[in-house]
Amino acid sequence: MSNVLTLKNVSKTFGEVAALHNVNFHVGDNEIVGLLGDNGAGKSTLVKIITGYHQPNPGGELFWKNERVERLTVPKARDLGIEVVFQERALADKQSLWRNIFMGRELSDRLGLLDVAKMRSETRRLMNTAMGFTSSAVTAESTVKTFSGGERQGVAITRALYFQAELVILDEPTMGLSLSETRKCLEFVEGIKKAGKAAIFIDHNIFHVYPVVDRIVVLDRGTIAGQFMKNELSLQELIDRLYVVAQTGHLESKN
Repeated sequence: MSNVLTLKNVSKTFGEVAALHNVNFHVGDNEIVGLLGDNGAGKSTLVKIITGYHQPNPGGELFWKNERVERLTVPKARDLGIEVVFQERALADKQSLWRNIFMGRELSDRLGLLDVAKMRSETRRLMNTAMGFTSSAVTAESTVKTFSGGERQGVAITRALYFQAELVILDEPTMGLSLSETRKCLEFVEGIKKAGKAAIFIDHNIFHVYPVVDRIVVLDRGTIAGQFMKNELSLQELIDRLYVVAQTGHLESKN
């Protein structure tokens, strides 16, 4: 499997605080990677480096599809196809569904005017093919505030895929969701895999991560404590190993 993203020996310090230390991390093409770690493990810092918000310390390297990227910036990361779905979902609750899908990347006609008709028709198509909205009560004009948490995450994921995201980073997408909303959200995560794209699924809750990922990476106190293919460990074995991480800061890797 080729890699869509590779980080080599990435460290990041803020003053005297080492947020990351010699992290080697990769995401394969069409792979869903679960990134686990407690608060303060370095997950947010790692995401900010991948998305160009932070620069790694000298010596760290980032590769996109095996090409080294120098000084990745936020606009450059988006141009490469890296999109983030944040836990707060970054949607405009009082705006319509179609406006949320095309927010900041509106479609124009030949005269350079907003092509509202096309944006609405594309939204209706996505509702049927990607978001699974089949009820007549939900239309392209429906306001996002009427959607469940899982549906809102689905809107954000669908938006990312529509604009040709190659790597979707999911920042604790199930936080605050009910059981039924979580199930809906995980269905959208599975849709990323079906679309042939890759994802990093960041979460504290192993019960949410385990069903939908291909590989699990555990980050602890700024270092990779271990990683393994999901199909090599049962859920109970994973829980047992995470307990070892909590006690020792190290997990036996299985690649």
